[in-house]
Amino acid sequence: MRSSQKLLIGFLVGITVGLGACSSNPHKAEKVDTKIDSKGEVTGDTVVGLKDGNMIVQRKVLMSEELRTLQNDTYSLEDRVYGNRKYGSLGLYGVLKKCRAELADKKNGGDGKLMWTEPMDRVTDKEEKMAIGLDEKEKLVGVSEEFLKDRIERFKGYKGILEKRQDEYEDKIAICQAELKSRKHDAENKKPAE
Repeated sequence: MRSSQKLLIGFLVGITVGLGACSSNPHKAEKVDTKIDSKGEVTGDTVVGLKDGNMIVQRKVLMSEELRTLQNDTYSLEDRVYGNRKYGSLGLYGVLKKCRAELADKKNGGDGKLMWTEPMDRVTDKEEKMAIGLDEKEKLVGVSEEFLKDRIERFKGYKGILEKRQDEYEDKIAICQAELKSRKHDAENKKPAE
């Protein structure tokens, strides 16, 4: 009887906690206790100290700076992977495409036909929609709104995809360049038939 009562109580507590978690809004700002005793600075945004008697490391950042850093890192990574037309950089994608064009060249033992390269798929071009209209000061503006947590998660997702693509393109470039080097070596050392 006692074990079934404990099981029932545990079940009810679980449901109550679960329902409470479902009803809270993840986009509302909550109070965060950042008070630390006996703290010592590790870096500008990281400290060590005591909280409720426990030794902890706490990193405290302004969310505007955190989001700015994440977005800048993501955009830079995308430029590294796909290049930047404005600044004329090829990116890893362009380097791979150029290498494959050299492999196809007849002087390097190719058949003269370009090798297929997957289409460029810039991740961050899929930005939010913007509402256009008049603001409270009667100025013509464009506005987009997004929950902060959603934007952070979106950019973390972009960054993860781009890091994976960077690794893939670096591998493909290494393979292509090794093949090109081998073909050039063979072409240079090929002796005319006697």
